[in-house]
Amino acid sequence: MKLNPAYRPVPVTILTGFLGSGKTTLLNHILTERHGHRIAVIENEFGEVDVDSDLVLSSEEEIYQMTNGCICCVADVREDLVQVLGKLLARRERFDHILVETSGLADPTPVAATFFVDNDVARQVRLDAIVTLVDARHALAHLDDPLLDGAANQAVEQVVTADRIVINKTDLASEAELVAVEARVRRINETAEMLRSSYARVDVSRILGIGGFMPPPMVLNDAQLHECDADCEHDVAAAAAIAGHAHDPSVGSVSRVLDGAFDRERLMAWLDALAAGNAQSLFRLKGVVAIAGDERRHVLQGVHRLIDLQPADAWGDRAAASKIVFIGRELDAAAIDAGLRGCLAA
Repeated sequence: MKLNPAYRPVPVTILTGFLGSGKTTLLNHILTERHGHRIAVIENEFGEVDVDSDLVLSSEEEIYQMTNGCICCVADVREDLVQVLGKLLARRERFDHILVETSGLADPTPVAATFFVDNDVARQVRLDAIVTLVDARHALAHLDDPLLDGAANQAVEQVVTADRIVINKTDLASEAELVAVEARVRRINETAEMLRSSYARVDVSRILGIGGFMPPPMVLNDAQLHECDADCEHDVAAAAAIAGHAHDPSVGSVSRVLDGAFDRERLMAWLDALAAGNAQSLFRLKGVVAIAGDERRHVLQGVHRLIDLQPADAWGDRAAASKIVFIGRELDAAAIDAGLRGCLAA
């Protein structure tokens, strides 16, 4: 008997990549392309303040936020992921594909394991692929970070587990640099198909519905996760990662919400100085900020020493409160707080 399509497992794509690689840009590209999919999105923010939801363009898709921890290493948050999936599946007639965008510091393997554990939710979804974005400009510095060993380097873990690898920001790198990045990535992952992109513009059919994970021979319960054989390579890695994964403890975030508008020139000068003085330790900054004399929201993006501030839509009925998150190693929260407040307009 032919199965009713409504009861077929819903494919899930895990979208990952190190800080600043372009995940939200790719997500916006997917949500605005005409590809025939109805997509539900689950986002996982690193930091106390949710910025990513403000960076995602308005759409009719279902978008859920998870801001209470990283889904790769906090057991309670992985349970929250299951609960969010359950809420989505109660409305499954509204979508046919699920995208899970991880934090830039997440190891996607334990996240993938969520879809193999024996529960009602896991039986209704099917992991389709892990898609990893790689920043062509900064990838080598991240992959060979001397302060992280191979077991704890999230950038390496994200490449290792990928079924598709998107080498993004090709417009910021020379051909020689791109070849070097691709060679380095290929030494880490010998099998994943690699794509090049600028501004994360890729053929959506190359990353959605690709069947990167074959259906497992059985649905595993917690006691069985360590017992599967060589045919369950992804499952074995996932079980091991759940048992022992942890972030580099020196990496953290500083999140701030400030009322009042910024003086644009002072803000950019301070951010440029901050990035120059912390070129190796400030991985990422992002935010939505108010600028004095301008009724529009401004989107702030930064990767190492590259800082960009661009106008977006009007604040509308929302209060013009600026939200900024800094992610890096051993950040000075007090200095960042003082610096930001010094950039506010009178």
